[in-house]
Amino acid sequence: MTDTDAGAAAPEADDAMALQGEGPGIRILAQFVRDLSFENPRAPETLRGGAAQPQIDLGVEMNARGRDDGFFEVDLKLSAKAQREDGPVFVVELVYGGVFQISGVQGEDVEAVLLIECPRYLFPFARRIIADVTSDGGYPPFLLDPIDFAAVYTARKAEANQQVGHA
Repeated sequence: MTDTDAGAAAPEADDAMALQGEGPGIRILAQFVRDLSFENPRAPETLRGGAAQPQIDLGVEMNARGRDDGFFEVDLKLSAKAQREDGPVFVVELVYGGVFQISGVQGEDVEAVLLIECPRYLFPFARRIIADVTSDGGYPPFLLDPIDFAAVYTARKAEANQQVGHA
C-alpha cells in the first residue's frame, strides 16, 4: 500500500471541519479539581456493617465566568452529607472546574450553554472523584445519580426572577 490515499481524504476532512465551524461548538481546554474536601468525623465507628443506611443531602451549584483570553471557566460544585440519627457519617465537597471555548452561540444563549452543557461534560469526572474518595474513606463508592442540569438551571432562573419581582 502507498500513502497516496491519505492525501485524497484531506479535502473531505477539511470540508467536514468547515461545516462544524459554522454551527455551535463547545471545546474543553482543561479540567481540574479546584477544591476537594472529605470529612469522616466518626470513623471507624461509622464503618461497621449492619448500621442503618444514612440520609444523604446533596447540593449542586454551577458557576461560570468569562476570562480575559476569551475562554470561560465553569465550576461544578457537588456536596454530599451523609447522616444517621446518631450523627454525621461523612461529608464530601468537590469543586470541579473546566476551561471551555464556546463558538457559534448567540450572546443570549451563552449563559445556558455554560450552566447546562458545560456541567454535563464535567459531571462524569466529578462523579468518579466522589466515588473514589468515599471508597477511600472506607465506605462503598457513593455514585451520584445523573443530574438534569437544564432543570437545575431553569429552577434557579425562576427563583432569581421571583426574587427580583419581590424586591
